[in-house]
Amino acid sequence: MAVSDHVDLPTFLEGVKKRNPGQPEFVQAVQEVAEDIYDFIKDKEDYHSEQILRRIAEPDRVVSFRVCWEDDNGNVRVQRGYRVQNNNAIGPYKGGIRFHPSVNESVLKFLAFEQTFKNALTGLPMGGGKGGSNFNPKGKSVREIMRFCQSFMTELYRHIGADVDVPAGDIGVGGREIGFMFGQYKRITNQFTGVLTGKGLEYGGSLIRPEATGYGAVYFLANMLRTKGQDLVGKTAVISGSGNVATHAAEKIVQLGGKVLTFSDSGGFIHDPDGITQEKIDWVKEHKTKRRGRIQDYAEQFKGATFTEGKTPWGVPCDAALPCATQNELNGEDAKTLVANGCKAVSEGANMPTDLAGVHVFKDARILYAPGKAANAGGVAVSGLEMSQNSERRSWKEAELQQLLLDIMEGIHTSCLTYGQVDKDHVDYVKGANIAGFKKVADAMLAYGVV
Repeated sequence: MAVSDHVDLPTFLEGVKKRNPGQPEFVQAVQEVAEDIYDFIKDKEDYHSEQILRRIAEPDRVVSFRVCWEDDNGNVRVQRGYRVQNNNAIGPYKGGIRFHPSVNESVLKFLAFEQTFKNALTGLPMGGGKGGSNFNPKGKSVREIMRFCQSFMTELYRHIGADVDVPAGDIGVGGREIGFMFGQYKRITNQFTGVLTGKGLEYGGSLIRPEATGYGAVYFLANMLRTKGQDLVGKTAVISGSGNVATHAAEKIVQLGGKVLTFSDSGGFIHDPDGITQEKIDWVKEHKTKRRGRIQDYAEQFKGATFTEGKTPWGVPCDAALPCATQNELNGEDAKTLVANGCKAVSEGANMPTDLAGVHVFKDARILYAPGKAANAGGVAVSGLEMSQNSERRSWKEAELQQLLLDIMEGIHTSCLTYGQVDKDHVDYVKGANIAGFKKVADAMLAYGVV
């Protein structure tokens, strides 16, 4: 065996940094997984000799391309598009498309890496991928967004397919954008296949897809609380974000008897001490999606609510916190504040919303802490079920899908318990999720040989 086959963790991470300069998000994601995986694989010779972790941390391919489009004033605009296909050991690449100014190769590589383990945890045959562009849909007309989506798909179509890579939506990409992209794919290929998920119900979409990520994060939270003999009745929750994931997480918490106190956006957060009811959640959905409004308007609409500009909601005392906005929105100091204020559980609705310092705070405090790759897997799980429905040329009823989502989230929770049980009183859900996801992908890679 070569000496390098058994490099220690610091040496491995130094290699990741060296190979991926200027990509802090990706390095952070790999480090979080590697910290848990290294102890698990230390006596498993096959994983070392076949360099499995090193191979998973190197995407199968990163496709970068130019996207040209014309705005309403006739100006030619140029953005950059990407598709990162990280690993397809257990199924076609699967992961969202993000349109946001922050999109770059590092962000998408981190998301595709995380997606690989998240998809494995669902138990469905899906590999990990992610894509997007630094295009900002805010302030653009519908026709401008349509022209951009069509141009984006004109390049992307050659890299995807129902059995190759099946993108979905993400930040900045909802049903409207998926429709524009699917229409262009269909026009170019003359094929009607399940190449995208998150489609409209009229053309192959699945029921409960909009609700799935937020609902799933709350189902996972409820599963964690159940291990302590508790439930959500009477519990207070702070939620960041005010988009699809945040509003549906709030909706499910209210349905299960909890009280939601906050929403946020890039401008700041609102705090409603009376609780954000279903009526108020419906108003936020309408305000953010139809009117494209800001969350600060909530404080003017509902008496008793306050808006704090430029801040996150983690200083509001609560029983549970659900970060549902974006990566690294919750840092170490925020985590310390939450713990000091009595927060008992954190369930991540976004991808890697807690930075490494925050993760270590939650772990050291031994609170119930669910990482995004486990807690927010409900969305991609229903996307996987949409793929199945497309393959069968049928649509399942809502009750069937709700039960499947419940079962999948419970299954992910059980997998985390299997590999994350520290002692009879504590489960390290981060470790459990990382090992369970890694093992499934790694064992499939071993079966294929060196490819």
